[in-house]
Amino acid sequence: MTTGIPGVDLAVLWCTVIAAVGTAAGLLYRALLAPLRRLTVRLGDLADDWTGTPARPGVPARPGVMERLETIERQLADVRHEVRPNSGHSLRDAVDRVDERTRQIVDE
Repeated sequence: MTTGIPGVDLAVLWCTVIAAVGTAAGLLYRALLAPLRRLTVRLGDLADDWTGTPARPGVPARPGVMERLETIERQLADVRHEVRPNSGHSLRDAVDRVDERTRQIVDE
C-alpha cells in the first residue's frame, strides 16, 4: 500500500520502523531488564545487610553480619560463664550454695 508520494511513503516506513523498535525495546525492558534491575537491587540490599551501613542524618548505623555475630558470641560467653560452676562467682555457684544451705536446713 503506497500513497504514490515517495516522501510520504518513506516517512510512513520510518515511523513504522521506529514504532517497531520502540515496542521491541519496551518488551525487552519488561521481559529482561526490569527483573534484572530488581535482582541487582536485592543483591545490593544483601550486601548492605552483610557489611552493615554507616550512620547518616536521622538514621542510625546498622552493624554487619560479622559484627553482630561477634556481639552474640560475647553475650553467649557471658551466659556460659553464669550457668557453669567456676570460681564461685557465677549464678550457678550461687544456686548450688543456696541448694546446699536449704538441704542442711531441711536435714536438721
